[in-house]
Order: sequence, then structure tokens, then C-alpha cells
Amino acid sequence: MLKEELIKLVDNIIIEKCEGQTLEIKSANKGFPKIYDTLSSFSNQTQGGIIIFGIEESKNFEVVGVYNVQDLLHKISEQCKQMEPEVRGITTECLYEGKPIVSLEVPSAEIFNKPVYYKGAGIMNGSYVRVGDADEPMTDYEIYSYEAYRQHKQDDIREAPENAKNYLDKNLINQYLNAIRIDKPNTNNLSNEEILELMGILKNGHPTLSSVLIFSKYPQAFFPQLCITAVLVPGYSMGDIDEDGRRFLNNKKIEGTIPEMVESALSFVAMNSPTSVKFKDGKRIDEAGYPLTAIREAITNALVHRDYSIHTEGMPVRLEMYKDRLEIINAGGLYGPINISDLGRIHADTRNKNLVTILETLHKVENRYSGIPTIIKEMREANLPKPLFISEKGLFKVVLYNGVNQNEIPTNSLDEKIINFCKTERTKKEVADFLGKTQYWTVKNYIEPLIAKGKLRYTIEDKPKSKLQKIITK
Repeated sequence: MLKEELIKLVDNIIIEKCEGQTLEIKSANKGFPKIYDTLSSFSNQTQGGIIIFGIEESKNFEVVGVYNVQDLLHKISEQCKQMEPEVRGITTECLYEGKPIVSLEVPSAEIFNKPVYYKGAGIMNGSYVRVGDADEPMTDYEIYSYEAYRQHKQDDIREAPENAKNYLDKNLINQYLNAIRIDKPNTNNLSNEEILELMGILKNGHPTLSSVLIFSKYPQAFFPQLCITAVLVPGYSMGDIDEDGRRFLNNKKIEGTIPEMVESALSFVAMNSPTSVKFKDGKRIDEAGYPLTAIREAITNALVHRDYSIHTEGMPVRLEMYKDRLEIINAGGLYGPINISDLGRIHADTRNKNLVTILETLHKVENRYSGIPTIIKEMREANLPKPLFISEKGLFKVVLYNGVNQNEIPTNSLDEKIINFCKTERTKKEVADFLGKTQYWTVKNYIEPLIAKGKLRYTIEDKPKSKLQKIITK
């Protein structure tokens, strides 16, 4: 960055008095601090990040200057070379009120080079992820996710137990074979067994995970937790109970093949959704609280694009219905070089290519990247709040709010405190400090949900990540 840009950034830090997802503050007034963890976490996130040296956070973000600019630059270079792969950051120096300040811009690594880690600690102990304003060690699963993408691992075609072959539905298999021979005429000179091997239904003569999830008469006999757990909560948060002391008004474990689970889950939502009554031409029309096309897309996406590695084999898809919203949660965050802001705008890589190809051949899915845009469109046309998409800590969550009047919902005490606090414009950091939580946690768990409900709004609505952004009660 230019020196003028660095000075302006320091001005903002002094005003906002906070670190963040892409900003780390280091004093470096009496010596050089270790920055391996932050080099790793910034390199491993899409936005990269900036480290500022010469500001003392413990002194209310006072500019104290660095101990020695030339030695600090040398030490930065040394630590960057200790990363795998080597971090190639850009440094900038300036004087701020006569005191030397140095910045280090850490670029995001290419997806094929992640995770970036400190060589001295090794990949398992030296890989970090940025969570709000903190650097946290990556989990084994997070590290595996990068390796799986880099090595093009296909967990959807890993071998299932051999005896699962005895329970594949022959009628469904024959339907698939007929569809393949029509769609791909070149397969007509191949035997059935050859097609099944080539198309990932069998592997070394054994059924694959994909074939069990699509063609088995009872997939959960071999993968018990690859199902959907669906619950209807009587209130607005997990743990709420009704007047009879019930935690769940309905609780169902949905099993079967992927197409069967989609239909069963859709029925569960339709049966338990709030409805509104309208009259048209003298006829009563009951309208579901959610557009069912959006629900179908969200459930299908959760089952088709979830992570199917051994790390997540014990994690079912969760469907949680509350009075005001529906949440669909699956194992596996966003896959490949994409972030939340890209959803619906660019074509993402497909995690389970074989699984998707089989379902596409059977006309159960359209592999056209239309799922997210369809969900957004359906919610908009139903005059419902914009859906929330959240990807963090190896999970992906879709939150859909129904037609319940948000003003009639009893606000929990913490929500109400935030709403009252934000009657005056507040920064994200001010709200986080008010709650005593990290900024990242506060935004994800309170600010964004309250904005989706129409209780809060950003002052700069078209630039939610603006450094000048503030929140105010709507």
C-alpha cells in the first residue's frame, strides 16, 4: 500500500480501536514479536490480511512506533521464509506523528498451496485459521479438507462394505443403465459391469458410497448417520420448551436414499410450517410459511454437496424448524476457492462429482449451479427476508425466515439489549465490546440474524464490509 494509505489505516485503527478478520496489531516497540500464527491464518483465508507494527493495543491502541525499522523488516523476511510455502508479503513504512510504523500485507495463498503453516511446528500443529480477531489452530478435518481439494480426493466413490452390493435395488440400477445408454451412446459397446465400474457405481467390484446412497434398499444399514435429523422446536432457540415441558413438538430421523430423504424432509417441513390463509375468487388458499421450491433446493444441496469423508461420516444433515425460521446444516463448508459473497454469482467447484453425475443422469438434480440463485429468488418472490448462508468451522448453514411477523416475536433479552444499544449508530467492535464477545462471533450470531429479521440495518447497506460501517436499529 502507499504511505498515505497506511497513515489513513492507522487513523481508522485509532478511531475504531479494534483488530479484525483481516487486521492484526503488533507493538514491536521493544523487539520483534512472533507472527507465525497470523502469517498462517491470513494466508489461509480468502481475503488475506494486514499486520501493523508500532501500535500498542494494551495502551488503548496508542501509536508507539517500532524499535528499529531495518531490523524489523529483516525479521519479517526471516519468519516469512519459515512458512510452507514461503509467504511473500509486501511491506510499507511511514512516520506517524514522528513515530515509525510498518505494515505487512499478507496475500491469500492459492487454494492448492493451503494450508500455509509454520515449518518448525509441522502441518498438524503449525496451521492456523482466522476467527474474528484471533488465530486458532486448524482442526484435523480443516487440514484434511484442503488436502482433499488439492489431491482431488473423491470421498463419494470410496468403497462401501462389500455385502452392500447384495442390497442394491436392481430395478433402480437398470433404470440408471438405460439412462446412461441413452445419454452416452458410446457406452452401448460396454457390458453392464464395465459401465458400473466406469461410472463409479462399483469400484474394484465393490459398491461405492455413491451407489449405496442412491441405489441401496436401505443405505443407513451401512452408513447409519448419513441421514437427516429433523426437529420442530416450540420456540425461537434450541432448548426452548412449551407449556407441557416438551423440547420438540416433532422429532424425526429421516432415512432412505438421497431422493427419498429429499421428499421426506420436504414433507416434514410442509407439515410443520406455519401457514397463512388467503381468499381468492371466494376460495380459501392456504399458503405455506416457506416457498417449498426453495426448501427442496436447500435440502438437496445439503445432501448432495456435503462432505462425505470418514471425518464427517457420523454427522447427519440437521433440519431445525423454529417459530420464525428454518435452518438446514450440513458437514463441509464451502469447497474450493470461493467465499460466501460469491454464492449465486460464480460457478463453484463440485465436491461430490460422481454423486452429482449419477443424480443428474437420473434427472434428480440439475448440475447447473442454480440452487442458491433459486433459493434467493423464491424467498424474494414470497416477500420473505433474504436467506442467510453461513460457512464456518467445517459446517454450512442455510437460514430461511418464514412469514411470521417479526414484530410479534418476543425478543430475547440479549437481542433486545443489542437493539436498544444500536438506537445510536454503533460499530461492529462497539457491539462486540458491549457483549464481551469477539467481533466475528457477534456479527455471525447476532448482528447478521437481526439484520435478516429487519431489526437492525447497516448504515452503508451496499458495502457491509466497509471500514466505516456502522449498525443502527431499523
